[in-house]
Amino acid sequence: MQIEGPLEGVIFRNEQNGYTVFVLDYNSTPVTCVGKLARANEGENLLLEGEWVNNAKYGNQFAFSSYEVVLPKSLAGIERYLASGLIKGVGPVTAKNIVDRFKEDTFDIIEMSPASLAEVKNISMKKALEIGEKFKELKKLQNAVMFLQSYNITTNMAIKIYDVYGSKTIDIVKNNPYRLVEDVDGIGFLTADRIAKSIGIPFDSEFRVRAGILHALNQAVEKTGNTYMPKTLLLNQAEAILELSQEGRESLYDDALSGLTLDKTVIIMWHDGHEIVVPSKYYFYESTVAQKLALLNTATITKKQDVDDEIKNFEERNHIVFHDEQKEAIKNAINSGVSVITGGPGTGKTTIIKCIIEIIKQNKQMFMLLAPTGRASKRMGDATGEEAKTIHRALEVASGDLATISRFVYNENNTFKTDVVIVDEVSMVDVALMNHLCKALPRDCKLILVGDKDQLPSVAPGNVLDDIIKSGIIKVTMLTKIYRQSDDSLIITNAHLINSGKMPLINNSSKDFFFEEKSELNEIKNSIVDMVTRRLPKFTGLESGQIQVLAPLKAGVCGIDNLNKCLQESINPPSIKKMELVVGNTIFRVGDKVMQTTNNYNLVWKKMNGFVEEEGEGVFNGDIGNIELIDFQTGEMVVDFEDGRRCLYPRTEVSQLSLAYAITIHKSQGSEFDVVIIPAIAGPAMILTRNLIYTAVTRAKKMVVIVGEQKNLKRMVSNNYTVQRFTLLKELLITSDKKIKELFD
Repeated sequence: MQIEGPLEGVIFRNEQNGYTVFVLDYNSTPVTCVGKLARANEGENLLLEGEWVNNAKYGNQFAFSSYEVVLPKSLAGIERYLASGLIKGVGPVTAKNIVDRFKEDTFDIIEMSPASLAEVKNISMKKALEIGEKFKELKKLQNAVMFLQSYNITTNMAIKIYDVYGSKTIDIVKNNPYRLVEDVDGIGFLTADRIAKSIGIPFDSEFRVRAGILHALNQAVEKTGNTYMPKTLLLNQAEAILELSQEGRESLYDDALSGLTLDKTVIIMWHDGHEIVVPSKYYFYESTVAQKLALLNTATITKKQDVDDEIKNFEERNHIVFHDEQKEAIKNAINSGVSVITGGPGTGKTTIIKCIIEIIKQNKQMFMLLAPTGRASKRMGDATGEEAKTIHRALEVASGDLATISRFVYNENNTFKTDVVIVDEVSMVDVALMNHLCKALPRDCKLILVGDKDQLPSVAPGNVLDDIIKSGIIKVTMLTKIYRQSDDSLIITNAHLINSGKMPLINNSSKDFFFEEKSELNEIKNSIVDMVTRRLPKFTGLESGQIQVLAPLKAGVCGIDNLNKCLQESINPPSIKKMELVVGNTIFRVGDKVMQTTNNYNLVWKKMNGFVEEEGEGVFNGDIGNIELIDFQTGEMVVDFEDGRRCLYPRTEVSQLSLAYAITIHKSQGSEFDVVIIPAIAGPAMILTRNLIYTAVTRAKKMVVIVGEQKNLKRMVSNNYTVQRFTLLKELLITSDKKIKELFD
C-alpha cells in the first residue's frame, strides 16, 4: 500500500540509522509513520510504501519499508516545500513570491531554467542560479542516500559517502564498491563486499583482492598501532577475509600489491630479512621524524654550557636538592639538540622542567611548552606558571586557502618562532602528530621530550618515545629516584610497585589508595555506580563529574559501554526537560559527559578569552566536555569542552562522540583526574597487562579506588606482556643519523 503527503513533524529520530517516527499529512489527516528516512525535513512530500500496523502502546501506525521524496503538486504544497528551509536562501516570503510568479511550473523553472527566477522580486541572477544548483544537488543527494540505504548503509554514512563522491556516488559504487574502503573513513571491507556481491562483481576480481589486502593492512595499522606489516603475515590476514581458492591465489595477490605499489598507496621493501608492506603515508611520517630529529641532534653545542651555578641557585630558591640524575637531565637538555627525560610519577620531571625554563629565560631564549592533550597542557601550565598549549593548537589548524596547501598553519614552510620546544607526556604522541610537530621546528631549535616510557604507547599508530630511546642516537636521562610522596600517600608508591611487578600496598586506612573486594561482575558494577554517584562525592566533596571510571575493556558488564549506560541513568536520567538524541546504540542527553573519539580538523569552535571571543578549528581524540544543547529537528549538538571551547556538531559528526562517564584506560593517556575508579576483572591476557594497570593508577591526582578481586589485580601486575608493534622509526633514525654525520664530517 502507498500513502503520500507532507511531513508535518518529527516525534523521534535515530540519526545513526535514520529510524524515524513522524506525522504525515495524509489527505488532511495526521498519520503516525515509522521507518527509515535519509533526512527528516518538515514540509517534504513523501510517498511511502508499507502497511498499517496496530502498536499496542502507540495505536495505529503506518510502517513503511521504502519511500520516495516526491515534489508536491498543489500550490500550497509547493510553497510549503520551498519555505521549509531545504533550499538555502529561500524563506517563506521568497517561496510565496516564486509560487505566485510561476504557479504549477515552479519546480520545472527551478530545475530547467533557474535564471528565470531572477524575474522574482529580491532574487538576483546569482541567487537564482544558486537556488537552481541547490535544488539539483538536493535531488541527487536524496537519490544517492536511498540507493545506499538499500544496501543497509546508515543514513550518516550514506551522507558521508555522498560528501566524498557527490553526484557520481551511484555510478562509482555500482562500478566498484571496493573504492569505499580506500576513500571513505568508516567503511570496511565487509560492507563493500556485501554491496559487490549483490551487484555481481566476481569473487576473485582485482578490485576485491586489492580491497581485502588494504583492509587487512588498515586493521593492522589503525587497530594495533603498527606502521608496517610483514608481507607474509599481511597476506595471511587478508586470506582470512578473502577466502580465495588455492589455485591462482598468489598471482592475484602479486597483481594487487603491484597495483598498490604503482599508485603509491604502499611501499614494499626488505627489512630484517623479510619483505614488508608499508602504507606510504606512514613511511613518510617516520622518515620525516627520523630525518628532523637526526638533523636537530647535530646542532649540539660544541662548547658545553656550564649550568652548575644556575642549578644551585634554583635549588636554594626552591629549598630543594637535585639528585645527580636530575642534574644530568637538566644539563643534557641545555646542551643537546634533542634530549629525552623519562621517569615515573614523583621522580621530579616537572621540577626539572621548571629549572630548564629558568635557564632558558636567563639565556634570553624563546620557548614553547606543549603536550598532546588539553588536560596535559593545562597541568603543565599550572605546574610551571607558564603558558602551555596542545600540540594541535600550537600548530594551528589551517582553514580556507591555506588548508589546501597544508593541514596546519605551522609547517616546514612556516616554522615556529622559538629557540626551545618542551613536549610533556610524549609517550602518547603518535607518529603522525610527531611528523607535523617536527616539520614545524626551526633548524636551530632545541627539542626536549618528557614522558614515562613505561606507560602505554600511543593509541594511534607508531611507537615514538620507545623507538627514540632504543635508537641510542638521542641523549636520554632515566629518572629512577622517587621524590614526590607524603607519608600517608600510596598512589606514587603503589604505581612504582606495580611497575616493578610487585603487588600494591592494600591499606584501606590510607587517604588515597583503596581496594574494595567484590567477586561478582554485577556487584562490581553496582559498587562503581554507587561510588561515583553517592559515596565518593560525600567522602571527597567532589562532584560526580570529577570522578573518572577507567576500565580495561569496552564490552561486558564492567566494560565502558555498559558502565556508561548505568552511570548516565544515575547521574543524568531522562527527563521531559532534557533533550536527547539516539545515535546507534547510544542515547545522548543534554548534560552528558562526552569524549571526542577521533581527530576532526574541520569542526569549528569558539572560546571566550577574557572579553575577546576566539574562533578556531579542530577537535581532537580524547577531548572531554559536556553536552550543552541538542537540536532535535536538525540533530545538531553543542558541546562545551573542559578548556572553554564550545563546538557545534553537525548531525553527521555526532557519531564521533561517546559517553565519557567511563572511558578505556587507553583513552585516559595524557590526562589526570582527581579520583580514578578501576574495575579489577578477568579478561584477555594480551589486554590486561602490567603497563595497563600502571597507566590507570598514574592518572589519579588525589585518589585511586580499585574494585574487584585481588587475584585479578595480581594477574595484571604479574603480566609483563607487551604487544610488539611493527615500526621503522628506530632504524630510520639510526640511518638518518649516520648519513648526517657523514655529510657534516
